[in-house]
Amino acid sequence: MASPALPQLPSRDRTGHKGSYGKVLIIAGSRGMSGAAGLSGMGALRGGAGLVYVATPESLIPIVAAIEPSYLTIPLPEDADGRISIGAQRILAPRLEQFDAIAVGPGLGQSDDLFTLVNWLYQTVSRPMVCDADALNLLSRMNGSLPAAKGPRILTPHPGEFARLSGTSPTEIANQRIDLANRYAKEHSVVLILKGAGTVITDGERTAINDTGNPGMGTGGTGDVLTGLIAALLAQGLEPFAAAHLAVYLHGLAGDLAAEELSEPGLMASDVVRFLGVAWKKYLTKQ
Repeated sequence: MASPALPQLPSRDRTGHKGSYGKVLIIAGSRGMSGAAGLSGMGALRGGAGLVYVATPESLIPIVAAIEPSYLTIPLPEDADGRISIGAQRILAPRLEQFDAIAVGPGLGQSDDLFTLVNWLYQTVSRPMVCDADALNLLSRMNGSLPAAKGPRILTPHPGEFARLSGTSPTEIANQRIDLANRYAKEHSVVLILKGAGTVITDGERTAINDTGNPGMGTGGTGDVLTGLIAALLAQGLEPFAAAHLAVYLHGLAGDLAAEELSEPGLMASDVVRFLGVAWKKYLTKQ
């Protein structure tokens, strides 16, 4: 099937500044999963966002801040196991509308508090929001349904997460990737990114099949980078389907460029971050 043309990112005004290119909030991380928060933050920075905030359990702040000094951090209350607790709702509630895009999920873990928090975010945030990883696993507790959302939502499941979200078997997903993705996106009014070889991006009406990326990207953390990248493009003004389409393309292209230099087996998620700048150059020269 023919995919829509790649969207164009709005050109940058020569008089622009960090306030001109979007403000991203990423809610991520738990004890033992600080890297997920850091990789998402770096993905958003390499995606061109003007300001990136990473909200993570307070005990992780020194670790997450040390991964990359270019994003800001927000300490959140945590439970005894180092996961964000329901007290975070009090910290986040007055700040959410200050951001142009929000992402939630990488490395969160799972708990009853997080189930409540993720559902509250899904239902109340008016800004475009990316849901990934454990946010998807927490939403899958809704037994095939999703709460009503106040704003645009992009869901980024791999096949296993999509099976849990949709109540569909992995075999059915493997055999009907495009049809099932389209149906789910339309029924739930979301943009769905069904990851894997030939990643499917759909809003239920438009569908793109990505042709970048390679098996070397099947390594921990690459999805976290994609989450941040999508949020950055949303924050810069792309509508959700366009942001998802371009982010998946750039993410895969960065992985291809990294593999050319480093090999597929030698690829790791931070290499995708490092090669995003080169991917941008290749994309922008075609515009």
